Amino acid sequence: MSIEPFAGSFRERGGSWVVAQSILMVAVLVLGVTNRGEGPNPPLLTTGALLCAVGGYFGIAGVRGLGRNRTPYPRPLPEAHLVQSGIYARVRHPLYTSVILVCLGWALIWRSRPALAAALLLIPFFYAKARREERWLVVRFPGYIEYARRVPRFVPRWKTPTKAGL
Repeated sequence: MSIEPFAGSFRERGGSWVVAQSILMVAVLVLGVTNRGEGPNPPLLTTGALLCAVGGYFGIAGVRGLGRNRTPYPRPLPEAHLVQSGIYARVRHPLYTSVILVCLGWALIWRSRPALAAALLLIPFFYAKARREERWLVVRFPGYIEYARRVPRFVPRWKTPTKAGL
């Protein structure tokens, strides 16, 4: 069995994004533990724990919502369908939101500036990865452009009450 078809498939599916994401995530984890701040800081601990909890919610909801459509690669599976329900009715990339929030929370829990810097790098990284993924999604799913108009990329919109709703 030749390794070349697997390597080509890895590149074609967006494997480079997965490798870069893994490096950034490991950097946040390691830097948090190895470069932790001095002394306790209850507000940072509480904020970090809250970010991790909210990030965990986004991650679990995203995995459950995708079901069999889930893949580590940004390019959708050939047999996938466009998920627009559950958490995907609120944000287009809840798994990316999850990783960002958990990594920011981790950095705050450890009071680690280097980990926080690495976690903040995830924001432009996921913005670029999502833009690449969405180019594939537009080609694969004719309704994706309309979906993207309705649903924000990472942060859900807060609905404001209407006069009828008061």
